[in-house]
Amino acid sequence: MTLSVRRASREAPDHTALVFGERTWSFAELAAVVEPMIARLEERWRGAPATLQSPLALVGASDLPTLVVLYALIELGWPVALVHPRFTDTERAALYPLIPKTRWLDARELNDVAATTPVRAAAEPLPDDELCLAILFTSGTTGAPKGVVLSRRAFVAGARASASNLGWRDDDRWLLGLPIAHVGGLSILTRCLIARRAVVIPRDVAEGRRLTPEALRAALDELDVSIVSLVPTQLEWLLASDAAWSAPRSLRAVLLGGAAASPRLLERAWERALPVLTTYGLTEACSQVTTQRAGTVNRGKLGAGPPIDGVQVDILGGVIRVRGPTLFSGYFPSDAGGRHPDAEGWFETDDLGRYDANGNLHVLGRRSDLVITGGENVVPSEVEAVVERCPGVRAACVFGVPDDTWGELVAVAVVPEGALAALESLQAGLARHVSEHLSPHRRPRLLRFVDAFETTPAGKLDRGATARLSGPHLRRFP
Repeated sequence: MTLSVRRASREAPDHTALVFGERTWSFAELAAVVEPMIARLEERWRGAPATLQSPLALVGASDLPTLVVLYALIELGWPVALVHPRFTDTERAALYPLIPKTRWLDARELNDVAATTPVRAAAEPLPDDELCLAILFTSGTTGAPKGVVLSRRAFVAGARASASNLGWRDDDRWLLGLPIAHVGGLSILTRCLIARRAVVIPRDVAEGRRLTPEALRAALDELDVSIVSLVPTQLEWLLASDAAWSAPRSLRAVLLGGAAASPRLLERAWERALPVLTTYGLTEACSQVTTQRAGTVNRGKLGAGPPIDGVQVDILGGVIRVRGPTLFSGYFPSDAGGRHPDAEGWFETDDLGRYDANGNLHVLGRRSDLVITGGENVVPSEVEAVVERCPGVRAACVFGVPDDTWGELVAVAVVPEGALAALESLQAGLARHVSEHLSPHRRPRLLRFVDAFETTPAGKLDRGATARLSGPHLRRFP
């Protein structure tokens, strides 16, 4: 299993590597445009190649110029810090003390995709071990910027575990709907490169625009996509954008992760024949940690599935711990602090979880999201699941609001079905529903109806931002 475009061009020259709307690139064609980029990077950085202490930075857009640069860096074995394309100027400026502006790559300046060069014979493949492949800045980072260092070993181990679960078909095409500066998006590229399979880039994404529900649906319908990775927000978009839409026959797996998916959302997906496989992962574990097994029927009872092959997942004091070859190599910069694996190799996450009797992991949310009211612990995801079973509720986001008497009050932002109409009736029905199904300390005491929740650049629910924006508009409830 090798991360090499050169070797892929020899082993599978005619296999499709990339699909950009109507344009396809074989591995031979891809290698022919990556080869001159390798030479260009070697010439430009002669005497100062990228190292873990001094990486190059690249804005992780999913356009062809950026992917050509990224494939070249992977071939060279140079570590790259991938920056989210939606980072603001302020967020990018915060990275300059770590990576000077002189070491930031401009993909369009470097590229001339019309130029091709005969592909050189690959030397001995770079060892897929501790050599750093990428540094990714997690969406949950606060304070000084801190990147997660991921090795080639971690990506190869993740690809092996994914293949063990999903398998590969000759005509598989994996749609890239997540940013490549996000570990879920970058893993799609590495898995398909290793397997010599195709990555599909929706036209909007390839042209630098945000992925719309319409563009996502069109890509699934028109480009023979067989696998797609989505976060729950994207799945919600997909289902809400067209009530008559159902999964195309080519689609065999929808990996759903990045945040908790509500049982209501999963039910709606299965009603449309979407083959959803829930998954749990984190950047420090190079994407997936647990995943529902391919071919099983979830119906909301399997949580995030069992651990993937080669990875161990343990619960200690209610907190999820992970051990295995997909774990990260450290943080960037090296003195950035942060939690590291212990002497036995266990990495303690910030997530709460439990196992069911069949060995499936159920993720209960982040420790920092826990609401403590009157000395009682309230897990937001558990309350959200109850609220979302109320007729007229599409989605719920639960959070704590400071209170002098109780420490915190349980609050909920609710997205109703349809428009923000007939809310008084819905509020009354919701009050009856939670009083029947939740003990007093778990019942929301504050409520706001919203059109949509705030999301992070990766498309995940931003609970903190939703809570901040909801705060001034919360009403007493019931």
